[in-house]
Amino acid sequence: MKTWTFLNEEYNTAPDQKEFYGFVYLITNLINGRQYVGKKFFWSMKSRQVKKKKKRYLAESDWKAYWGSNEELKKDIETCGYENFTREILHMCSSKSECSYLEAKEQIDREVLLSKEYYNGWISLKITKKHLRKYADKKSVDKP
Repeated sequence: MKTWTFLNEEYNTAPDQKEFYGFVYLITNLINGRQYVGKKFFWSMKSRQVKKKKKRYLAESDWKAYWGSNEELKKDIETCGYENFTREILHMCSSKSECSYLEAKEQIDREVLLSKEYYNGWISLKITKKHLRKYADKKSVDKP
């Protein structure tokens, strides 16, 4: 199975959750050129029973084996084989909100709903400005 790439390098180790929580990605079908833009979290909250109480903890997600949620994309992967697809990380994100924002931005900038070149069939977005403070601060530092 192919690994993820980030900045043209193989990427297969989860970062520290304090640094990056998730990423925005692009999956490309090498046979027909169709693409899919999505997001995935490195970490997820899990719970377990400890002395009759639920304890919540952060655990690594299934991101290494993940190939998107779109059914048409999954069928093409099954039909064509993993070797005919690439998985590229476009943005590393420090929070869920940053992932949601950058996923939607990529999808809108690429006009994924207007083109048959993309598997994406819908865009979902629910974030608030206060959840993007770190990202906004980082963007203002990057501007000349």
